[in-house]
Amino acid sequence: MLNFSTDDLRPQDRFDHWCEARGRHMFGVTIELERERRPQFQGRFHAAAVGSATVSDMRASSYQISRTSADIARVASQSLCIGLQVRGPGLMSTGRQSGMHIREGDLVVNHSDLPYAGMPLRSDGFDFRMVRIPLTQELLLGARADDLFAEPMGSATPFLRPLMASFHALTRRPAELPSPETEVTHAARLALLARGRLAPGLPESRAALRSGLLHAARDILARDLRQPDLSPATIARELGISLRQVHVLFEPTGLSFARTLTAMRLADASRMLATAPERSVTDIAYLCGFDSIATFYRVFRAAYAMTPRDARAMAEGV
Repeated sequence: MLNFSTDDLRPQDRFDHWCEARGRHMFGVTIELERERRPQFQGRFHAAAVGSATVSDMRASSYQISRTSADIARVASQSLCIGLQVRGPGLMSTGRQSGMHIREGDLVVNHSDLPYAGMPLRSDGFDFRMVRIPLTQELLLGARADDLFAEPMGSATPFLRPLMASFHALTRRPAELPSPETEVTHAARLALLARGRLAPGLPESRAALRSGLLHAARDILARDLRQPDLSPATIARELGISLRQVHVLFEPTGLSFARTLTAMRLADASRMLATAPERSVTDIAYLCGFDSIATFYRVFRAAYAMTPRDARAMAEGV
């Protein structure tokens, strides 16, 4: 794990250090910023290993960036990069296209060792999140990736929804993944599917798609957890799959859709019992999506071997 912040440096040294030690030698990029803006430069960087991948999160003042042939020769990595422009739109040019708009929320997939140049469209900084995955022949399944120039994915890109969900699972919830390396492999293959490099009918492609759709289904559960009418049909409609496929997604987890939803609602209710003393147990039960107080008490006792009131008393130290 690596954490770095320019806050630890003198203002006059921040940009130069970020440019040389971080940009040039670690990231393998060339960074440019007007000299008069350099004393105000700020940057934060965090990176951690998730399986064989490196997940990084960067927040910094706006600047121009490029990865040149010299940069690639100096710091080559033979990796697949999946990046999310969280904040701060810009323009990107590659060896194939110029002036591509990168909007907030855009996902970009590219091979690490191809040139590009980017410039910001605003001056209020940016947030960028990336998963870098080392490429192997086993992972590629015979596909070619060394000519994947950076390209933002539009909303109509096939497989974007499961790829985005897989990306969020790796970057937001890595500790919850039962097999990080398997999830890294699935994310890479979803990216290759989205860029048209893998055939959807391959068994490995189907496995990656099921994994991504499961993450997408869980994202919907988390988002709509407190909606009492949340059901498999809700998931099926939003993901464009059948009811049977929804249930099949959850089979490998050992918990059905219904049990997964109940467990998530119980965790939500348990947090509220401990942190919202002004709310009654009945209010919390209905707020968390349970359709009756009797059902709430029954499943809560089965899960935690105590009643909701006992759990609240324990949290309050009574």
